[in-house]
Amino acid sequence: MPETSVAHFYDELADDYHLIYPDWDASIRRQGAALDALVGQDRAAVLDCACGIGTQAIGLALHGHSVTGTDVSPRSAARAAREAARRGLSLRTAAADMRRLPFTDGRFDTVVCADNALPHLLTEQEVRAALTEMHRVMRPAGLLLVSTRPYEDLLRDRPASTPPQVHRAADDGERTVTFQLWRWHDDGERYDMEHFQLLPDRGEWRVKVRRTTYWALTRNRLADLAAEAGFVEPGWRMPQETGFFQPLLVARAGT
Repeated sequence: MPETSVAHFYDELADDYHLIYPDWDASIRRQGAALDALVGQDRAAVLDCACGIGTQAIGLALHGHSVTGTDVSPRSAARAAREAARRGLSLRTAAADMRRLPFTDGRFDTVVCADNALPHLLTEQEVRAALTEMHRVMRPAGLLLVSTRPYEDLLRDRPASTPPQVHRAADDGERTVTFQLWRWHDDGERYDMEHFQLLPDRGEWRVKVRRTTYWALTRNRLADLAAEAGFVEPGWRMPQETGFFQPLLVARAGT
């Protein structure tokens, strides 16, 4: 797939992304609290290098951190800034590829790459390049937080779809239904994803479909790539321990 396909996918989804959550504001607060507990310092300089519309970035800003957000999707990054401002928060955002971050060396205390963003990169070379850039912009002993889907389980079960998620609008109670269809590649590791949203439209359903591709990157493989990029003591923290909704790779920048 062309390199621009991921940006196109999230540009198309930006206006409707919050509808994948039953309650987006509750998710912002819950994810922000879980990540803040791992950051473990006050007013950290945080880069969210796959900020999307701001779920984790806004959550961390609510805890007083100085957050910068970048995303390969210009429309998503712009919406993240608007959503932060609407909540009275400062969030600097920019459109940027995580493999080529537009920052000087050693600028951030913490780098976050959450919500299964890294597995959009489909080769070890691309993942290593992104992790190397994250390491470059971090201060010595800075904290890396990367979350992915639980790919060990998914590679075992090879699901063809995800359960539907239902968002109910607070003002009129109308529902939006979101689900995914997956088609696994012959290599057994990568899969094409069709993202369906059913939106109410004057008593009928309007369907939006967006498509992208992921790499089912296992925890051991990702930890090894992080070590190759210069991170030390990479380890995994699971949702039952952290309260975050996905497994989290936690590592420190080597000196």
